[in-house]
Amino acid sequence: MTFNEGMRIDTSTTSSSGGGGGGGGGRGIAVGGGIGGLLIVVVALFLGVDPGTVLPQGGAGQYDSQGADSSGFDVSQCKTGKDANDILGCRIIATGNSVDGVWSQLMQGYTRPKIRLFSNQVQTACGPATTDVGPFYCPGDKTAYFDTSFFQVLVDQFGSSGGPLAQEYVVAHEFGHHVQDLQGTLGRAQQGPGGAEGNSVRTELQADCYGGVWAHYAAITKQEGTDVTFLEPLTDKDIQDALSAASSVGDDRIQQSSSGRVNPESWTHGSSAARQYWFTEGYRTGDPSQCDTFSAQDLHE
Repeated sequence: MTFNEGMRIDTSTTSSSGGGGGGGGGRGIAVGGGIGGLLIVVVALFLGVDPGTVLPQGGAGQYDSQGADSSGFDVSQCKTGKDANDILGCRIIATGNSVDGVWSQLMQGYTRPKIRLFSNQVQTACGPATTDVGPFYCPGDKTAYFDTSFFQVLVDQFGSSGGPLAQEYVVAHEFGHHVQDLQGTLGRAQQGPGGAEGNSVRTELQADCYGGVWAHYAAITKQEGTDVTFLEPLTDKDIQDALSAASSVGDDRIQQSSSGRVNPESWTHGSSAARQYWFTEGYRTGDPSQCDTFSAQDLHE
């Protein structure tokens, strides 16, 4: 997917940092995109280990809502759609702009989340996190966190295609968790039984569906102030890239590759087939009401 070169990148909600200490206020629970550190979590759950004992933790420190330092990504280089097409960090920010533009029209009272680009490790209102955890959303500070190096991991370790929409799908998914946060439904991920039919899986699949809803409108939503669409029309290859990313982070595929066994009782994000189905459903309909995974009798696993 190609950004319209006439769009302007708004970096006002974005901050960036390099490595940092741990610590954090412990307010809220970070919700992952089903990627990166999911491999650690899935293996831990499969083996009956508390994931909290294997996820990286930092030392003591204070949460800083900005925390930018000189080693972080230089967001000032992100000005136009051309920069988004050429530079991954700018593409993440521009995708966030696009998702904001879509949801501002779809959801009354929508407010923009923050974006934080980091490397190595980062302090958040949900506690410390490292690159190993992958992209995630923290409701405690209304921020979506991305380490740009993860997107190569998505290709090298998870077998995803490397196309732009595969990357943009990840951003749209994390913003989907922000929409859930605004709706008051994000906390359902921590309620009820787990496993393939549990609320954690349903929460992640709904975020996949919301990502599809964004893709439905991405090429027809105009940016306020420029009167140009954020993105050029999607191609079949673009959609295949997104579906490739969704499939590559299915619980069943990750478990099979990491342990040779599939245990649906420990799933937290859904199967490859389900993740592809719900993204496609959002993309096909463009209707957030069709993303009610919590009421669905069949998750299409």
